[in-house]
Amino acid sequence: MYNQPMLRDHALQGKTIIVTGGGTGLGRAMSTYFLKLGANVVITSRKINVLTQTAQEMESEALSADKNNHAKVLAVQCDVRKPEEVDEVLKQTLETFGQVNGLLNNAAGNFISPTERLSANAFSTIIDIVLKGSANCTMAVGKHWIKEKQAGTVLNIITTYAFTGSGYVVPSACAKGGVLAMTRSLAAEWGKYGIRNNAIAPGPFPTKGAWDRLLPGEMAKKFDFKNRVPLKRVGEHQELANLAAFLMSDFSSYINGEVITIDGGEWLQGAGQFNGLEAISPEMWDMLEMMTRSAKGS
Repeated sequence: MYNQPMLRDHALQGKTIIVTGGGTGLGRAMSTYFLKLGANVVITSRKINVLTQTAQEMESEALSADKNNHAKVLAVQCDVRKPEEVDEVLKQTLETFGQVNGLLNNAAGNFISPTERLSANAFSTIIDIVLKGSANCTMAVGKHWIKEKQAGTVLNIITTYAFTGSGYVVPSACAKGGVLAMTRSLAAEWGKYGIRNNAIAPGPFPTKGAWDRLLPGEMAKKFDFKNRVPLKRVGEHQELANLAAFLMSDFSSYINGEVITIDGGEWLQGAGQFNGLEAISPEMWDMLEMMTRSAKGS
């Protein structure tokens, strides 16, 4: 039931959508659904080999589901921290598809750690990817739309702890809180141009890569998110993709400056998604740090 597509066929036909961090995990799930709905999709990340393979698989999957779907995927290597690389994504998008209609700021990074254990560089890295990266992409595409007098949609993926705060993920909370403020601020400022800015705050939607890095080994089993969710389950990727596609579509054309939480009621039950980690001892943190470094190196 949770894996069923929500929108009618071809609901995004004729649109071109840029998705940062679109090659894996939730970014891939949302991009794939956009494609199946008829949108051309531009996926970006720092790993071009992963992107290229993903693009081929997405097109093949979409075509096998609908022989009349000729939407395409463009893979462009991009580090969202670098404005010149973001500008190149926009350039290649316009050269390939002639226009861009939507931007999904999904690229992110995170460390689960006591804040006092983080270096200044570790803190800055998360701020640069999540907040500055989202700003770089939004500014590039937004300036283009304003110049061309074209309407557009920016959709930001934040977290529930962007508005509650949370221990042990302080850099991410700060960065996501900034993206939330940017969403609401630009909704008010750019609405006159026909540019909508909205956000989604997902709860637990497990993905292999990201969750292995955040909670490696036995930690994922010990810190079972299902126990924190009133619905007693985690989210299915299609559920998030359904919501993202709706907010990208013309069906949501009067929604602007909104943040929609999709978390099964988790944040209402206990604010601060990672606050429960206070039960972890310093020795366990040492072990977790070694496991995390090992997972990142693999």
